[in-house]
Amino acid sequence: MLYTDRRGSDLKILRQYALRLERKSLLLRAMRKARQLKPVSQRTDQIGQSDVLLFCCLRNERRRLPHFLEHYRGKGISHFLMVDNGSADGSGEYLALQSDCSVWSTDGGYKAARFGMDWLTGLHRRFGSGHWCLTVDADEYLVYPYADTRPITALTDWLDASNLKSFGAILLDLYPQSYASLPDDPFADPLSFLTHFDAGNYVYNRNPKYQHLWIQGGPRQRVFFHDAPAMAPALNKIPLVKWQPGAVYVSSTHHLLPRGLNRVYDDWGGEKAFGCLLHTKFLTDLPDKVTEELTRRQHYAASREYRAYGEKGFDGINFMTPHSTRYESLEQLESLGLMAKGGWA
Repeated sequence: MLYTDRRGSDLKILRQYALRLERKSLLLRAMRKARQLKPVSQRTDQIGQSDVLLFCCLRNERRRLPHFLEHYRGKGISHFLMVDNGSADGSGEYLALQSDCSVWSTDGGYKAARFGMDWLTGLHRRFGSGHWCLTVDADEYLVYPYADTRPITALTDWLDASNLKSFGAILLDLYPQSYASLPDDPFADPLSFLTHFDAGNYVYNRNPKYQHLWIQGGPRQRVFFHDAPAMAPALNKIPLVKWQPGAVYVSSTHHLLPRGLNRVYDDWGGEKAFGCLLHTKFLTDLPDKVTEELTRRQHYAASREYRAYGEKGFDGINFMTPHSTRYESLEQLESLGLMAKGGWA
C-alpha cells in the first residue's frame, strides 16, 4: 500500500511538472509570435483599471462587426482589442475608426500562430493582466444569466466576490428556418433570422488531463458529422477569465493552463454559473468561406470542419427537425439547462 501511494504521488508530481513545462512553452511561443502584430490604431491608454476587455482575432468579418460591437457595447465591454489577420473586406479599416477599439494587423499564418491564440496571448499578457478578459470569435455573442438587465460588470463583480476566476459557456449553434431564405442584406442582424437551435442532443465528457468539460452535439454534429460524431466540433468554451500573467489558452478558448481555470463546473451535483455563446456561423457567406479555407488550409485538424462542409454542401440544406427550438429568452436557456445562475441571485 505504501509503495502504491508513493508511486501515485510521484506520477502526480510528474504530471504537474509536464503541465508547467507545457504552459511555459506556450507562453514563450506566444511572445515570439506576438512580434508579428503591427499596431494599426492603438488606444490602450484609454483602458481603465476595472474595465472588462474583449479580445478577438478575425479575418474578413466586415458584415458582422456592426452588430458584434453593438451587442458587446450593450453588455458593458469597455475596450476591444482586435487582431486583423489579412482581411481584404475592410474589416481592419472599419475597426480602426471605432473609438473604443485597438487594432493590430498581421499577415502571419493563422495555423502557425495556433489558430490565432498566440497573437491573442501576447495581447492578454500586455494588456489583460488583472482584468476580466472576454475572448470570442466575431460570430459569437455571449449571453449570461440576467444579461438582459445587468451589464457584464455585474457578473464579473459577483465572480470576484465568489473568488471565481473563470466563467464557462456552451457554444450554441443558431440556424435559420431555411438556409435558402437567408436575407440578401449582408449587414442584417444575424440574430433576427438565425432563430432556432438544438435544445437537447449534447454529450458531456470530462478531460482527465486538463480537467475541463468536453461538449459535442448540436446541428453541426447532426448534419455534417452524423457518420462520425466524435469528430464534430467542440462546443465547450471558457471565454471569460480574470487574467493572470501565467495564464494561456491551450486550444482555442476550450481550455487553459493553469488548469484550475477550467473548473467551471461543480463536482458535487450542484451547478456553477454558466453562459451561452450564441453562434451565428450560418450566414450566406459561409459557402464562400468554405471554398477559401479549403484552399488556405489554416484551420484546426487540417480544416476537418470545413472539409465536412464542402463535402455536404449547402444547396438545399435544411437544419430544421421536428425537435428544433425557436430561441426566445434567457429564461428559456436556463429552463433547458443550457445556462445557469449558479449562486448568483
